Amino acid sequence: MTIPNGTLTAIEGIQVGHETDMTARTGCTVILCPEGVTAGVDVRGAAPGTRETESIRPGRLIQKAHAVLLTGGSAFGLDAAGGVVQYLEEYGIGFPVGSVRVPIVPAAVIFDLHVGDANVRPNKQMGYQACLNATSEPVAMGAVGAGTGATVGKAHGVIPSPGGVGSACINLDNGLTVAALMVVNSLGNVIDPSTGEIVAGGKKDGSFVDVTERLLDANIVPGTNTTIGVVATNAVLSVTEATRVAEMAHDGMARAIRPSHTMFDGDTLFTLATRLHIDCNVNTVGILAAEVVSEAIVKAVTTFSVSDM
Repeated sequence: MTIPNGTLTAIEGIQVGHETDMTARTGCTVILCPEGVTAGVDVRGAAPGTRETESIRPGRLIQKAHAVLLTGGSAFGLDAAGGVVQYLEEYGIGFPVGSVRVPIVPAAVIFDLHVGDANVRPNKQMGYQACLNATSEPVAMGAVGAGTGATVGKAHGVIPSPGGVGSACINLDNGLTVAALMVVNSLGNVIDPSTGEIVAGGKKDGSFVDVTERLLDANIVPGTNTTIGVVATNAVLSVTEATRVAEMAHDGMARAIRPSHTMFDGDTLFTLATRLHIDCNVNTVGILAAEVVSEAIVKAVTTFSVSDM
């Protein structure tokens, strides 16, 4: 029996590849869209680490992205984007500028330097290898790729839970598909919106701690967080609409992570619209985007089987 693909790669034209260093507890994840897709972005956290976000905002010359890189390693990990650019260039993929094609690869990072070996960060070689590993098979979830060193729920005197990569997808009868891939490395605890229960977060004496209360007491470990991700759809969206979907998708982050979008998080969401099938109301896409983001966040911290992808 064929099991339906309930992850980001259910979107036709999108592939996902992980590269994982379990020894150093870091890695990167690439979302490849070689045909080029309409892209949008919304950065809500106050401590982001990003690349090429300005180039895909409304009103810019660039209308499409060819890949998105999500990576560990904090700002150092942005080097891995060079490997993705190299891979795409070798295949002649990119924005045409005369005889040259320039691949557009927006990227965002999480801070995982305190988890494994702080001196080992995703680099150009890892980014290139993630592209070689890319496939349209269901996305591997848990402590893999950019989520290898991710943790959840951080405050002085508590033990954070493992974070990771999660992905979810919604298919409507009219053919519209909206999916998300999230890398969860949050300051806040993860809440299952369907139950209101904490499913991952900071613990003390074996019990979850209310990280929000700790924040009110300024009892927080700064600069070690950030949840990043990608929403993708087969809908026909403009750059402005894709940006709006990214903005609406952050609602899903707020539902599943408490607190989110703090001064100590760099929360960033990208939208990728393949424009292959459905001409759809942007509100519908945005509402579904928030749903799959929250579902993907929960999956990221409740999936413990790791692929060797």
